Amino acid sequence: MKIYWNAILLALSLIGCTSNARQPALHDFGWTDINVAVGPDKQKEAVTVDAPSWLWESRIRYRLLYSAPTEVRFYGQDMWIASPPELFQQQLRASDKIQSHRLLVKLQTFEQQFDTSDKARVLLHFSAEVYSADNLNKKARHEFKLEQITNTPDAKGAISGFANLSKQAVSQLEGWLSSLPDSH
Repeated sequence: MKIYWNAILLALSLIGCTSNARQPALHDFGWTDINVAVGPDKQKEAVTVDAPSWLWESRIRYRLLYSAPTEVRFYGQDMWIASPPELFQQQLRASDKIQSHRLLVKLQTFEQQFDTSDKARVLLHFSAEVYSADNLNKKARHEFKLEQITNTPDAKGAISGFANLSKQAVSQLEGWLSSLPDSH
């Protein structure tokens, strides 16, 4: 009988612990005011984002360069609503200046890095390849490396930093595409 009551008490204590546990907050890059001029089928064909396997998850990555530069860490209470490549692709597809091109974007770095315990920055590194309408010939390639100091050295700073950095990336990519000869 004593074992029975101990089992019930243990079960109740576990239920009590899990009911108060905070669920992770889900984040994206925020509302975009870019107009979509082409239907969803055209968007899907025009812009593709690829990335290494470790970037295809929704946890927000960070690295403490000052103490453990080779260790990748993740925030426990904040996550992306989708993986960074998916969020970035959505941002790119929302731009009519970008979706008018056949584009392969290779996301290489997407993380927050701490130089000290109270100073962090976000990094976004990707390459973009423009292809002919039939997808057979690569017309141009360009590397983009963006970084920004975060307002706060925490998840909130990473989230707002990436929201801003992704908008800068879209703007820089639009500028590069418009500078190409025969840009369509």
